[in-house]
Amino acid sequence: MTTPYPTEPDAARAPGPVRIALVDDQGLVRAGFRMVIDSQPDLEVVMEAGDGQEALRMLTAPGADVDVVLMDVRMPRMDGLAATAQLTAGAGAGGPRVIVLTTFDLDEYVLAAIRAGASGFLLKDAQPEDMLAAIRTVHAGDAVIAPSSTRRLLEHLVTVLPDEAHDDGAGATARAALAELTDREREVLVLMARGRSNTEIGQDLFVAEATVKTHVGRILAKLGARDRVQAVVTAYETGLVQPGG
Repeated sequence: MTTPYPTEPDAARAPGPVRIALVDDQGLVRAGFRMVIDSQPDLEVVMEAGDGQEALRMLTAPGADVDVVLMDVRMPRMDGLAATAQLTAGAGAGGPRVIVLTTFDLDEYVLAAIRAGASGFLLKDAQPEDMLAAIRTVHAGDAVIAPSSTRRLLEHLVTVLPDEAHDDGAGATARAALAELTDREREVLVLMARGRSNTEIGQDLFVAEATVKTHVGRILAKLGARDRVQAVVTAYETGLVQPGG
């Protein structure tokens, strides 16, 4: 079965199974996710929570050891957006990576979650193999943005937040950071925004994949982006890439 999510072949992986937390207020949903995830020898559900507040308490407790969090949006007490923002703000680079689970009627909220530090998003009606591939991709250090369906969703998210980023200090900062990119780095960022993997970008630009990885690293550093998702959001928000373009 071919997975639609690209992975970095030489990404560092921790020994042992990927440790996953499920955060959803519906017990049956968590049970379904757990059944799919625990069927894989390299993945393991180690924590469950029914709302964002409980998730934060468990994930920040001494000894908590989670690699990837599947975070629902609509939950009581504290929703997934607030929990994602608090978790990523306090965890630093070594903290768990968050995949936000959503449906199309929550589009405008997902972009806010990505801005807060989530490493991607996944539709709750995605196929099981897509969810498993997304977990592995995020754990490998990449972001869930490559499939055409997800890319179209990202483009739609930008259109439902017109000019929001252009009217505040964050927008000005993003445009200033974008101006620091070289012409080649801007080319690479545009191709990233179109969902191209490093291998595909190398083929498009006739350069080695290692060279592409160097460009991507410099782009993330100059933009202050946690990963490819945040870099791509910046590309859309600053107008470097137009939705549907």
